[in-house]
Amino acid sequence: MKKILLLVCMICTISFPVQAAGFAASFNNADIGEFINTVSAALNRTIIISPTVKGKISVRSYKELNKEQYYELFLSVLDVHGFSVLEQADGTLKVVRSKDGKTAALPVVSDTGNPADRLVTWVLPVNNVPVRELSPILRQMNATFGNVVNFNPSNILIITGRAANVERLVSIVERIDSVGAKDVEVISLQYTSAAEMTRILTSIYLGKSNATATVVANEQGNQLIIAGNPEILTRMKKLALQLDSERAVGAGNSRVFYLRYARAKDLEPVLEGAAATFFKTPAAAKKGGPEQVSIEVHEQNNALVITAQPDLMSTLEGLIEELDIRRAQVMVEAIIAEVAEGDGINLSLQLASKSGSIIQFQDGSTVPIGEIIAGVADARGTKGTTTTTTKSDGTVITNKTPDSEGDYSTLAKALSKLSGAAFTVTSGNWAALLQAVSTSSKSNVLSTPSLMTLDNQPAFFIVGDEVPTITGSTSGSNNDNPYQTVERKQVGVKLQVTPQVNEGDAVRLDIEQEVSKVNGRTPVDVTFSTRQVKTSVMVRSGDTVVIGGLIDDDVQESVSKVPLLGDIPWVGQLFRSTASKKVKRNLMIFIRPTILRDDSMLQSVSAGKYSLIRAEQLAQNDAGIALMPQENIPVLPRLTQAGQLLLNLQQEMEMQKQADDRKAARNPLQSGPRQDDR
Repeated sequence: MKKILLLVCMICTISFPVQAAGFAASFNNADIGEFINTVSAALNRTIIISPTVKGKISVRSYKELNKEQYYELFLSVLDVHGFSVLEQADGTLKVVRSKDGKTAALPVVSDTGNPADRLVTWVLPVNNVPVRELSPILRQMNATFGNVVNFNPSNILIITGRAANVERLVSIVERIDSVGAKDVEVISLQYTSAAEMTRILTSIYLGKSNATATVVANEQGNQLIIAGNPEILTRMKKLALQLDSERAVGAGNSRVFYLRYARAKDLEPVLEGAAATFFKTPAAAKKGGPEQVSIEVHEQNNALVITAQPDLMSTLEGLIEELDIRRAQVMVEAIIAEVAEGDGINLSLQLASKSGSIIQFQDGSTVPIGEIIAGVADARGTKGTTTTTTKSDGTVITNKTPDSEGDYSTLAKALSKLSGAAFTVTSGNWAALLQAVSTSSKSNVLSTPSLMTLDNQPAFFIVGDEVPTITGSTSGSNNDNPYQTVERKQVGVKLQVTPQVNEGDAVRLDIEQEVSKVNGRTPVDVTFSTRQVKTSVMVRSGDTVVIGGLIDDDVQESVSKVPLLGDIPWVGQLFRSTASKKVKRNLMIFIRPTILRDDSMLQSVSAGKYSLIRAEQLAQNDAGIALMPQENIPVLPRLTQAGQLLLNLQQEMEMQKQADDRKAARNPLQSGPRQDDR
């Protein structure tokens, strides 16, 4: 019964007369679902309703409508209540919320003629205006449930919304695009530099009110490329031609180029060569010769003063811009590691007798027995004597000679050559000298020199000493006034490198590495040992490469003996001197280049080295100075900005002095906590 009453009420509130001429509709507070069902039956269209479509509507038409008008009324009623209709390919209609409609499969259109309240998507290409600048404006004019997306690579706008609103936005974009169209023209200049003319036109015409115009200089052809609307284009062209015609041929064009990185003196020959080549071309030869070009160097300001005609000036300006660039720096770190071990033993037996028979060896490792016997003889003193003489008159005269001490200088000189142990055995007229010595040496040398230089700039580094060596001697005609010539030789660790930064992070290094030292002295002069490498390598920045190495075993054995007697088994050991020596040495040289292209990398490397030295000083400061507890070791200040480094150093020194004064005033003998500048 209730269902029948509800159906009667709906029939009373909904009137949908269908006539041959058209449609009429009258709805009063009707459910929107029933409204959609009624339209579906009237238009004979299948309509799918989203679960989110709910509400009441009221609408009344006072005149008859045709089928198209009635469908427009249906779309308008849904639009008022926040709903939209999506048409499918098979003719089915979907009713959804408007804010959900922009993500649905909407029809893509490119012309008018669609129902005003229909949701559509329009793909609009733009020719003259960047779409990234248009899209923010269009989003403000579109409905909240619409959308505007810009595709920059193809300069296309994708607009989604009600058909009427989308068509309005498309019309606006088309008008803006037509206004943004620019004409382009090329102006060839004869006497004025294109770069200078660009500066003049930009200052005059390209203010805030005329930002749509564009002026570009083609310096290679001394041309201007101007773009804009025809009116401003005509004014700019007229002014450019007037300024260009007012300059007389040969009037010259002088400019000062302040260089930032390159040296003006180094660029001068390059520019002069380019100017000479320029006038060899037929077109340039008609305008003059190299004598009309002047290139001067102002070293105080590191500047070039150039006077030349405009086309040549443009060429030289381009060369200066290409050459005046920041050059990369290269820090080269070398590691020289040497480990050496040496063992030796020497055993000798020498004999001598009072009658002059002697067996001795002079092999450089033993002291001859003859020198020791001579030294012992000189070291013995002479005992004094007493003599008595009686004269004819009976007078007795007594003469006494005192004892004299021996000379030990010969013995001391002989013993100074002795190394190890020496034993002397005497029996009758014979004396035997037995010498024995064993040596062992180990060394571990690690040197890490590093230097920094510009790209393609040689750098030299040495840490060592200068050792004097005699190169010659000359005496006078009577062997008087002799003199010697002395040359000083540098020994130590030397490193000379010329880096060349290639494309990417590869570095070519021309390297000369030398490690030298003094071996000792010979009867003639000083002897040196040298290990040198000269090579060229290619290595990536930050990688380490081995450029040289030496691994050798040196075994030396020398025997001095008496012929025949020294060859007798067992007994022959008494008639020979034997020395054996073995030296094993490992030497390796490593090189690591690091490219520093900007200030941040340079500051990072410098800060690392600075912090390393400061850490060593702080460690020594913590350990203190023996017997001087009140004193502190000087420590580098904390690394800050260059402008504040000296100020911080002065402040820290003053604070350190005040702390020391206060500590000394409390107790001069007390070793309080150390003050450092951590």
